[in-house]
Amino acid sequence: MAGLNYNHLRYFWTVAREGHLGRAAQRLNLTQSALSVQIKRLEEQLGHQLFERAGRGLLLTEAGRIARDHADIIFATGDDLLGTLRESGLSRHVLRVGAQATLSRNFQLAFLRPILGRPDVEVVLKSGATPELLRALAAHQLDAVLTNQPPAADPERAFLTHKLAEQPVSLVGRRDLVAEAGDFEALLARHPVILPPLHTGLRDDIDALIDRAGITLRIAAEVDDMAMMRLLVREGVGLGVLPPIVIQDELAQGVLAIGAALPGIVERFYAVTVARTFRNALLQDLLGQQG
Repeated sequence: MAGLNYNHLRYFWTVAREGHLGRAAQRLNLTQSALSVQIKRLEEQLGHQLFERAGRGLLLTEAGRIARDHADIIFATGDDLLGTLRESGLSRHVLRVGAQATLSRNFQLAFLRPILGRPDVEVVLKSGATPELLRALAAHQLDAVLTNQPPAADPERAFLTHKLAEQPVSLVGRRDLVAEAGDFEALLARHPVILPPLHTGLRDDIDALIDRAGITLRIAAEVDDMAMMRLLVREGVGLGVLPPIVIQDELAQGVLAIGAALPGIVERFYAVTVARTFRNALLQDLLGQQG
């Protein structure tokens, strides 16, 4: 097999960054037809299609995303070589992770901790709404999406769901409010509560437990953001329903305390992926460590 043509690779890299053949051709001072020919030759050499049409623009295929990752490294290394020769021999790997905006930051950190700080690894993190992140995952712009809700079945996208953790959920509050901690019924009789919103899996489980116990709740707030619930609990607005990982810092500092466990209630955390021809070794390692 002939060696890689780096001119073809640079042409591809420019198109990948622009997302549009016309703009890339203008930047490279080439005609669109000439640029298309160069991209086609690179695809023939690699044996994979690198782009697919999306309206008037171009989207990277899975192979295209892999090629761009390598091109980023190759041309960044070239820039270093021209400058100070710093890290010219370092092989770097990229992991792109999306996380549901309301997901516990402590959980995200725990998942990524094994690879954070490694000199050969770059982690790209994106936070957003789950539907937006799943679209990016399907378009090969992300390697995985972290969430506490498994995605609904989608006839157009074959998502793979990996359960990473299952944490018991407790009533938590400021230490002065739960100093007299007893069972959850007694705590809920004395204090208002901060709940996740209606029509979520966790809320449905909590409502079922409350109905079985015959308790009338005083609801102080309903929030879907664990970080906001944690802040409201710290302010003494009410008791929150949270897994310990969300408030591990406050527990260690003695600011918050666990009042009582909610029997049978758990918060589940997932990584969502799609089947890939080219698997990201970093992601495979992280998923393996979680299992």
